[in-house]
Amino acid sequence: VQLQASGGGLVQAGGSLRLSCSASGSDVVHVRTMAWYRQAPEKQRELVAAITRGGSTDYGDSMGDRFAISRDNAKNSIYLQMDNLRPEDTAVYYCNAANWDYSTEWWGQGTLVTVSS
Repeated sequence: VQLQASGGGLVQAGGSLRLSCSASGSDVVHVRTMAWYRQAPEKQRELVAAITRGGSTDYGDSMGDRFAISRDNAKNSIYLQMDNLRPEDTAVYYCNAANWDYSTEWWGQGTLVTVSS
C-alpha cells in the first residue's frame, strides 16, 4: 500500500488546516484502519486520530475536540480537519494504514504542519 499525504503548511495560531491521505496499491483492499500520527522535534510519535473502514474513530489523549478525522472508502482516503491550531501542534503528520488484524502497517512520507504564534 502506498500512502500519499498532503495539505500541510504554515498557518498562524488559531487557524485551520485540512490534511488528506490517499491509499493505493493492490493491498488496499486489506486496509481496515487508517490513521494520522504526528511527531514533533525531539518527541515521540503519537496518535492523532484513527478511523476504521466502518467509521469508528479514536483520538489521541491530548487532541481534544479540535481535530476531526473522516474517511471516504470509495476514494481510499482519509482527512484530518484541524481547527484552532496551536504552536504545539507543529509537527510532521504521518498517514498510517493497517490491515484487519494489525499484522501489517504502512506509512506515508509525512507532511509538515507549522503553526506560528
